[in-house]
Amino acid sequence: MLVFIVRRSLLAVLTVWALSVISFAVIQLPPGDFVDTYIQDIVGGSGTNTAGSPAVVEAIRDTLRVQFGLDKPVYVQYSKWLWRLLHGDFGQSLVSQKPVSEIIGERLLMTVILAGTTAMFAWGLSIPIGIYSAVRQHSIGDYTITFVGFLGLAVPDFLLALWLLWITFVYFPDLGVGGLFSPEYLEAPWSIARVKDLLAHLWIAAFVVGTAGTATLIRVMRANLLDELHKPYVVTARAKGMVEWKLVVKYPVRLALNPLVSTLGYLLPVLMSGSVIVSVVLSLPTEGPLLLSSLLTEDMFVSAAIVLLLGTLTVIGTLLSDILLGILDPRIRLA
Repeated sequence: MLVFIVRRSLLAVLTVWALSVISFAVIQLPPGDFVDTYIQDIVGGSGTNTAGSPAVVEAIRDTLRVQFGLDKPVYVQYSKWLWRLLHGDFGQSLVSQKPVSEIIGERLLMTVILAGTTAMFAWGLSIPIGIYSAVRQHSIGDYTITFVGFLGLAVPDFLLALWLLWITFVYFPDLGVGGLFSPEYLEAPWSIARVKDLLAHLWIAAFVVGTAGTATLIRVMRANLLDELHKPYVVTARAKGMVEWKLVVKYPVRLALNPLVSTLGYLLPVLMSGSVIVSVVLSLPTEGPLLLSSLLTEDMFVSAAIVLLLGTLTVIGTLLSDILLGILDPRIRLA
């Protein structure tokens, strides 16, 4: 098992380095850079302003590129960025002139809380419901769960968020949906009252973000458990008189969990980003809206750091799923 973990960990480190290259390269793909966007906002798209000629604007553009280090080749910019990353420095935001780690850190706690709550919601519901649906195949409960599951997969998260916002604003105006805090607690220090206010707002965000994931996990759990329940070892154990609930939990459920565990690879980054559009609709202070705004302003260091963070979370989720799969099914350790 130790050799299996070490081998997977080395592959994870190599993958993270490749992700850093891809993250920085993707940020460079749009035409222009931050300076072009900045100048465009100042001159209003005309190429000049009332204070200077095109030559003056071009001189300002060149000066700003030198100031921000954007005059260097891409590989030089990447090398400097990677060197700072290795020393724990994510660079400085070109827009706010604040350290990137500080900007990301402001939203990281709320993102982790939302992601953890959504994960507990999704896994806590999907596993028992999937087991019930498989064991009670073709029952009214199974058909109801299947219908609700397909409905959860079909309805876009942002549409569900808009619908819930409309319902609460019209019929439950005191419920306070939108954001994670009431206005009076936005800048307040942490206290029991602020935690209660967070919990009062957190449930709807976790419900919206986790709906599609929960529906998917239910379908995966049901399909795999049905496949296991009809295998010869289950029929043999049942014929020997083994108690039904022990039979289901001890063997088929354990093997049916393998595909669910393997979804950790993409589940973590999705939960951490909080679904960008949903976060914008619900005004959630997560990393998703920050990534969107940094891409629009071409704030390359902020956007590259967030893209790398989400990619790293994918690698970490995959590593964790490999380890858990190795524990659940020893045959996987030989792969």
